[in-house]
Amino acid sequence: MATDSDSKVLEKQNNLLDKAFLNPSDFETIDYAFYDFVKDKLQIRANTNKGWTKVNIIWASPERSYFSKENKDRFSLDGTLIYPVISLQRTSMTRDLVKKGKFFGAPTQFTDPTRGGRIVVSKRIVNDKTNNFAIAQNKKKFNNVHRTPGRQSYYPLTEKRNKKVVIETLSVPQPVYVNIGYQVTLQANYQQHMNQMLQPFVTLGGHINSFLIERDGHTYETFLQSDLSQNNNISSFDQEERIFQTVVNFEVLGYVIGEGKNQERPRIIKTENAVEVKIPRERVILDDKQDFDPKSGFYRD
Repeated sequence: MATDSDSKVLEKQNNLLDKAFLNPSDFETIDYAFYDFVKDKLQIRANTNKGWTKVNIIWASPERSYFSKENKDRFSLDGTLIYPVISLQRTSMTRDLVKKGKFFGAPTQFTDPTRGGRIVVSKRIVNDKTNNFAIAQNKKKFNNVHRTPGRQSYYPLTEKRNKKVVIETLSVPQPVYVNIGYQVTLQANYQQHMNQMLQPFVTLGGHINSFLIERDGHTYETFLQSDLSQNNNISSFDQEERIFQTVVNFEVLGYVIGEGKNQERPRIIKTENAVEVKIPRERVILDDKQDFDPKSGFYRD
């Protein structure tokens, strides 16, 4: 017998199931996942004149007016960037047919030649509809007659298992994998700052070059590229500013689900299975008797 606590657990699970996969995975989600990883996971710091402070991280795409208004702590009085600083930008995007994740073919469910198919992400039993089939089968067996004392006609079957189970299936568009390249540029005025910022990137993943980044419940595999380009101007004795610059490249195997705001189809489709197939029969011509009430006689009567 189900208790109140069991009902609350079931209701909580159903609510979580209803909210599942509502968070989209698009290019912005992947960008945020990489940005959050560098900003919050790595926590790059350097020993500046203000002490052991966190290095400013800038996404390279916004306009300079945004930096000057919303990020005044990153600029000096004359409008130049305060070093050390780390800038991020997305540099490339490739839809590689070799690296296409775990989905190697078009699924058969809801396949569209131009927009791909859908995949099943979750299933659950619809309790009320399944219970209705069990009650109908039980009533039909006892002919609506309470033959057993204390037994109700809608009492669940115990002699055999109810095979008429209604299952609700949730499906979403098939994920499409893309290889996205990101470039992390480290800039500093001093060699010590560059060494302190660069070392956490070099030790990423230990002896392997892959790790995971996350955002909104989605996980993306990320690969650190082996080439670390250094573009320093310390060998030049011109009057330009002394800069230490190192470029670290990453490749993210991301995926996008659906077509974003341009999608016309529902993002989540709910379907229910067919549990019973009925073929109509002409009972009057064949002179059949009514099976639910033997006293009613023939159908033609």
